[in-house]
Amino acid sequence: MAEATISNQGIQLSEKALHHVLQLKSQQGNEDLCLRVGVRQGGCSGMSYMMDFENINNVTEQDDVFDYDGFKIVCDRKSLLYLYGLMLDYSDAMIGGGFQFTNPNANQTCGCGKSFST
Repeated sequence: MAEATISNQGIQLSEKALHHVLQLKSQQGNEDLCLRVGVRQGGCSGMSYMMDFENINNVTEQDDVFDYDGFKIVCDRKSLLYLYGLMLDYSDAMIGGGFQFTNPNANQTCGCGKSFST
């Protein structure tokens, strides 16, 4: 697994994940986007990860913002209770590739790696 860009943040982001997210952001054609990461009920193990681009103007006082060389990751505080220390990585492997979540708070993770329980 790659090293985090900045290791003292609540949500860690590998260099490879940052590179891929920045590529996806540039395809959106909007420079005012941040990446919102959170959790919701559902998935094989009870809770599933969610992430999507969002306009930076939608950030509220209820959000924590993590800065990676000017790119911002946003997480609501309720989700952060489940995600603090999360490492978001990216793999371009043919099988099992994509974004990978390594969550130190998860007691159980489903086989696909997209949901967990605490």
